[in-house]
Amino acid sequence: MSDFEELPDPLERNLCWRTIQVALQFLFAIWFGYRAKGIEHLPKGGALFLVNHQSFLDPLLVGLPLRRPVSFLARDNLFKVPVVGWVLRNTYVMSIRRESAGTESIRKSIARVQHGFYVGLFPEGTRTLDGQLGEIKPGFISIARRGGVPIVPVGISGAFEAMPKKSFWIRPTRVRVVFGKPIAAERVAELSQKDRQTEFLSVISSEIDECRKQAEKWRNGESLDDSRVAAHSVEDESTASSESSGRDGSSTDSM
Repeated sequence: MSDFEELPDPLERNLCWRTIQVALQFLFAIWFGYRAKGIEHLPKGGALFLVNHQSFLDPLLVGLPLRRPVSFLARDNLFKVPVVGWVLRNTYVMSIRRESAGTESIRKSIARVQHGFYVGLFPEGTRTLDGQLGEIKPGFISIARRGGVPIVPVGISGAFEAMPKKSFWIRPTRVRVVFGKPIAAERVAELSQKDRQTEFLSVISSEIDECRKQAEKWRNGESLDDSRVAAHSVEDESTASSESSGRDGSSTDSM
């Protein structure tokens, strides 16, 4: 059976996802004062989420306010860890073997976005050392070129302060997430042409960093540019009617 045929429903969260999501919504609202904006922009079909990488918490922060699951990538050895492996297998995380990480991650990600999933990637390739956006790597371009779906830039602010690299403790601080307006599939197809890689990387870097800056401004109590993002909180999403959200979304690296 092919990967496509074995994939779960991309629009419905399973019981494990819902249970963890509800628990974390409560905990993160208290610990981080967590808020997210821009969810109303998200496509109804598959999409590629490109997110700045501030901490191990990032996949959780991205998927927290959404009514659909997000698929992230995780090393296959994590699936062997008791409890952790069970959670990963039941929260739509894609297992990737170290020896074939490049080709396998591309193949699995393409299959998922074409199946209708939100797939989350961190194009910096590693967590930030200072909270700022690092260099965007070109690894996502093959997925963008072959996936045929919109790209959603996502900016996180506060996760670095909550759990910086090499930290083992989660600190209480304010965290904000901004989902930017999607880059249409047609525009992605234009930018993903082989002779436009530098331009594509520049566009993606600019879009992600703008979302990060908007999230940082919001976190600091400053007013936002509502032409780029529209107000939407976790509470709004949790109580919104299914009619208003349609079968919109959610999304994730590993959870």
